[in-house]
This record gives sequence, C-alpha cells and structure tokens, in this order.
Amino acid sequence: MTKILANDGIDSNGKKILEAAGFTVVTEKVAQENLATELKNYDGVLVRSASKIRKDIIDACPNLKLIGRGGVGMDNIDVEYAKHAGIKVVNTPASSSISVAELVFAHIFSGARLIQITNRVMPEKGNAEFGNLKKIASEGIELKGKTMGVYGFGRIGQEVAKIAIGLGMKVLAFDPFVEVVDLSLDLPALGQNSRIKVSINTVSEESVIAHSDFITFHVPFNEGDKAIIDTAKMAKMKRGVALINCSRGGVISEKDLLENLNSGQVAFAGLDVFEKEPPVNMDILKHSHVSLSPHIGGSTKEAQNRIGIELAEKVIEFFKK
Repeated sequence: MTKILANDGIDSNGKKILEAAGFTVVTEKVAQENLATELKNYDGVLVRSASKIRKDIIDACPNLKLIGRGGVGMDNIDVEYAKHAGIKVVNTPASSSISVAELVFAHIFSGARLIQITNRVMPEKGNAEFGNLKKIASEGIELKGKTMGVYGFGRIGQEVAKIAIGLGMKVLAFDPFVEVVDLSLDLPALGQNSRIKVSINTVSEESVIAHSDFITFHVPFNEGDKAIIDTAKMAKMKRGVALINCSRGGVISEKDLLENLNSGQVAFAGLDVFEKEPPVNMDILKHSHVSLSPHIGGSTKEAQNRIGIELAEKVIEFFKK
C-alpha cells in the first residue's frame, strides 16, 4: 500500500480522497531533524511552508517517489535536485491565490485607516486616549484613485490587481516574465455571468517602485538570497509609500524597512512573512506602523480545502501512472 506523510497537515477532504483511493495517509508531524530517517518509510511526502525537503533528505530517501507542496512557492524544496533524482515534484499554484490576495488588502485597509494603531492602544488606554486616537486615525486615506504596485504578476499578483481595480485603484505591475495579462473580473452583484475584461501591460521595476502608493510583493525568494527591497530601492519610492509582503520573508530587508519606517519614507508595512520564523525582530513586531499576521496567506478554510483536494488528485494521478 502506498504510504504518504502529510507532514504539515492536509485538509480532511484531501485525506479522505487519498484514503478512498487506497493510500495510507499519516498526518503526525515529524520534526525537521528526523525527516531524513522517518521518510524512509514513505513513498511520498506532502508539505506546506514549514517542512524543508533539501538535498540531504533526498539523498537519504531513495524510496521517495513524490514531493507535494500545498501552495505556490517551492523555495523550501530543492526542486531541480529532486527531479534529477527521479522524484516527481508537484504544487497547487491556483488554490490559495484568492486567499493571499485578500490578506494583502486586509493589511492595506488596516494601514490606510491606521487600524493597527487603534487596535493596539484602545484596549489598554481607550478612555484616556480616545480623543487623541480619533485625531490620529482621522489621518487615514481612501484607496480609490491611488496606485497599486504589484511586484510579481503571477496568479496571486493578478488576483490582487482584480481587487485593486474593483476599488478604483490604478494598477502598475512588474514581472520580468510577463508582458501583458488579460484579466476577467466577475461581478456577481450585477447578476449571473456579469464579467468585465481588463488588459494590463506590465511596466518596468523602476516604474512600479517610483510611482506606486502601495507595493505588494509576490516573487520567489530563497533563504540566504540578498533582499530584493533595501534602503537604496526604498529611497526611490514615493515618500509615504506602503509596502506589503505576503510572499516570502527576506524579500524586504527588515533592518532597512525599520529605518525607513522611522524616517517616514515608508509610511506603513503589512507583513505576513519574516526573515526568520517565528520572527525575532521585536522592533518590527512592536512598530505602530506595521500590521502583522503569522504567515497565514493561504490559510483560509476555502484555500485549505482546495489545496487538499488538488494535492490528492495530483498524488493519485502520479501513482496510478
């Protein structure tokens, strides 16, 4: 019987589909340091972002036939090395796009209306600071008419663009691998099959950096790489720009971000991912102009369900062949 370790969990529907197809699915977490030993007992492993499947594990487990990643990015897997070792690598690129895009705007709305400040202060000093907080929060801004910069225009970036367009924002998108994208915006409030088509031509990295009021990042990033966004690039942005990272920790230098938040060059940041996880930079975590979430971009009930089902279908398809 084919045995699969879902080391970072799998939605119950995905597990049921696999078990109905005759697979044994184990969801008990194996610590990273024990994976190389324990995976010798499995034909396949499914991970999210927590578990890492590197060269050492691949070398130690010649029995592995498949590595599945629930989500988009596969920077926690040595993909090419696995393929050269004859191991199939799959992911679920479409399943979590909507959830990540909506989280981007959860952070943007929080920063635009300074809710992260009022949420921190009101529970402790609500009565004493109510009038002062009202003044502070009255400095918030509307999104309509502002420019949304999308750095990385794959599936998630495109979902961000759809929401931005619906809010009346201008979209500037950068992606070195994409020139033009035709988007379909479904508008169910207008009735069944109501749809608007929009074509977006990507622009240069310089244009997104220089002309955006908000910039959201959706790019791959490997541990140890140099930060894509540092002080030099922040200096070229509009003063008061907002930066959102629901992509990969390390894309934005946390040290440089802190300096630019303190100087006011960056007005606000929304962070779902961090250079180290759990995060250790307390100055970032405590900063009043930073909205925080604990790496939950694709972790909605709907996305988890879609991811589990898509992973199960790909596992079954591979082993049947």
